[in-house]
Amino acid sequence: MITSEDKAYLIQCIELAKKALKNGDEPFGSILVSANGDILVEDYNHVSGGDQTQHPEFAIARWAAAHLTTEERKTTTVYTSGEHCPMCAAAHGLVGLGRIVYASSSKQLREWKKEMGLAPGNLYPLGIKDVVKTISVDGPDEELAGEVKRLHVQKHTR
Repeated sequence: MITSEDKAYLIQCIELAKKALKNGDEPFGSILVSANGDILVEDYNHVSGGDQTQHPEFAIARWAAAHLTTEERKTTTVYTSGEHCPMCAAAHGLVGLGRIVYASSSKQLREWKKEMGLAPGNLYPLGIKDVVKTISVDGPDEELAGEVKRLHVQKHTR
């Protein structure tokens, strides 16, 4: 269940996604939050340089591995504007981060891309729970997903 506190963090993720879009990147933004509610790190998509692995969720997993203990990682929450792709879900699971909360789902993104006449991506359309065995996941938030969709439409109709 997505709480009002979760929603506030998701709105911050959407602001990061807007920053990515402004910089010419795909509109994705993510935040890592500690068990006591502190924002530990935030990032947005950086793929416009040609490295398609520069997703914010992947960067957060690497940051957590370098800066948090195994126990600290388990109690974090990753908030993100869009559900993790298989690469990011695997990184999240391998590093042992906690709960994931997302504004829009991978399924929604695939539908939006189809509506815009875009080709599907090169990865199999796996959800987080198809990649990581045991994890708490909440999303999408239908209200915020509409805002995320507008960002993707803006990106692909320029």
